[in-house]
This record gives sequence, structure tokens and C-alpha cells, in this order.
Amino acid sequence: MKRLPAPVHPIAWWLWAIGLAVAASFTTNPLLLLLLIAVACFVVLLRRGDAPWSRSLRLYLLLGAFIVVVRVAFRCFLGASGGGTVLLDLPRIPLPDWAAGVSLLGPVHLSDVLDGLYDGLRLAAMIICIGAANSLANPKRLLKVVPIALYDIGTVVVVAVSVFPQMADSIRRVRRAQQLRPDRGRKWQVVRRVIVPVLSDALDRSLLLAAAMDSRGYGRRGSTPVRTRRLLGVLTVVGLIAVCIGTFGVLDDRAPALFRWPAFVLGVALAVLGLAFSARERTVTRYRVEPFDLTAMAVAAGGLASGVLMILATQYAPAHLNPSTTPVEWPVVDLLPLVAVVIGLVAAVVSPPSVIQDPDVEVST
Repeated sequence: MKRLPAPVHPIAWWLWAIGLAVAASFTTNPLLLLLLIAVACFVVLLRRGDAPWSRSLRLYLLLGAFIVVVRVAFRCFLGASGGGTVLLDLPRIPLPDWAAGVSLLGPVHLSDVLDGLYDGLRLAAMIICIGAANSLANPKRLLKVVPIALYDIGTVVVVAVSVFPQMADSIRRVRRAQQLRPDRGRKWQVVRRVIVPVLSDALDRSLLLAAAMDSRGYGRRGSTPVRTRRLLGVLTVVGLIAVCIGTFGVLDDRAPALFRWPAFVLGVALAVLGLAFSARERTVTRYRVEPFDLTAMAVAAGGLASGVLMILATQYAPAHLNPSTTPVEWPVVDLLPLVAVVIGLVAAVVSPPSVIQDPDVEVST
């Protein structure tokens, strides 16, 4: 009996994707962003399995393209204020005083198009990187490795991130079934014939998930009083809200000092306190604990190194990370940002091929 290579730890794939997304957030260079997207897609195509969530990358690519188009359109037609070459001279529509600062139509400059393209491409690259993790990490295994204190939150997150891949699989199966029948209806009828079965399939999957969770005793609590549970829940929610406020305050230099690091530290303390005490009443057990082995460490290190090197590039080689659009200059790639992007390919080198999704299956030779 020979055991097939175990799949990479799901947390490792998410750390790898978050590192790539962090690297994308620190640059608007279109060459670097396109290279990051290519790295993420290459690793997914090389290491994804045959599960439903493994075929969702196409939807994330379409979503990224839609974001770029919408960002360019909004930049050109609702906020055109650039300079330089005029690509399209449209009449400006006057708006009332309460809409001061917003311009409708007007001359579209080359810098407006490039600004919208660069910003949209950065957001699209971040979304595609997260979509790559969603295509590589098994959501069921991800829920198994969530700490007990974060079990409820982890369940919500896992269910949320698995909806999109499950819908992609539903659309694929419905379209395959439609191809076996002659298409004699109009376009709107074809859309209705696809949407209704997809929604019905999503509802059936939700009911099956609820039944499976109920059969496994999900939601069982210990002997903690109801008042204590509510207090712990309030502490956790207030702490998470304070963390969000503190995060935005740290990123915004104009925010008051109270809503920056003090709010962030207080939020982390309250959230940790609530989660630590609520973990005592959990009755969740695990049959087999999945180790975070050397392969998982190497995969996670490749993605995190990408983010760290890009942050270092903002300090030591920031000249070409954000190409100028006024005046327009051709994007240039420096060595350190290039290494930050290419190092994400380490995941494709160290990770084993995803032959199966269940690591407990054995085959005979």
C-alpha cells in the first residue's frame, strides 16, 4: 500500500494568497500586477484538484475584468479631472450645489483612463489572489483546523467563501444539462432556464449543509449561563468593531488619535477576552489533527515573502511602483519588486500535485 501525497494545509494556501494580495496592494504598476495575476493563475492551474471549488478561478477572473471596466468608466465619466492628451471631448453636464466635487462627463484625458485602469487592476489582482486560495484550499478541511475559539466565526466565513465556488459548479452542471436539449427559446428564456435551476440547487445545498451540521451536533453548548454567553458575545462584537475602526484610523492620517492605535489595541483585547472565555464552553472534538508540515511552511513562506519584499520595495525601490500618469510614463519593473512577484511561484515547486481531495485515501501499487 502506498499513500498518495497529502494535500497542502489549507491555512498555508490562504497565507500564500494573502501575501500575494498584500504585494498587489502596494503597487499600481500594471506590469507587476499582471505578473502577479499570472503567478496566481499558474499555481492554481498546476495544483488545483477536481473538486467544485477548484473550478471557480474563471469567475474571479471575470469579476476582476468587470471591476477594471467599471473603475475606468467611473473615473472617466464621473470624476474626470486629469490633464494631458484629450481622448474624448464630451460636454460637461452641470450638477446642483449639493453634488459639488462630482463632475458628470466632460473631457476624458489619457491620465483619467490610466488612473482608472491602474486602480482597477490593483483591486482585481487582490481579488484574483484571494480567489486562487479559494480554488486551492479545501473549505471543509479549513473548517477542521479553525481554532475552537473561532469556530462559529470560522463556520460563517467558510460557508461564505464556499458559496461562490458551489455556484460556479451549479452553473457548469446546469449549462451541461441545457446543452443536451435543443435551444429553441429566446435569450431571456434561456437565462430564466439557467437561473432557476441554479437557485434551486443552491437552496438544496444549503438544506443539506444544515442537516449535516445538525447531525454532527453543531451548536451544542456547555453549562454556561445565558447571561454570560450574551456578555461574551457583546464583548467579542464590540472588540471586532473597535478593531475595524482602529484599522481604518491607522490607515487614515487625518483620523483622531483616539480612533487609531488606542481603538485597535482595545478592540484586540476585548475580542481576545471574549473568544478565550467563549472557547471554554465549546464541545467540538477533532478526529485527526492536520499538522502544519514543511511543505505547508514553504508554501506559506513563498506568499508571505512576496508581501514582505514588496513592502521593502516601497522603502528602497519605490521609484517605479506607482507609475506617473501626469505626465504619462512607461511602466518600469525594478529587480526587487520583480523578485517579490516571482517568489510566489515557490508554492508551485514545493507543493505536491493535487490528485485527490481526501488525504486518507490509499491506493495499492
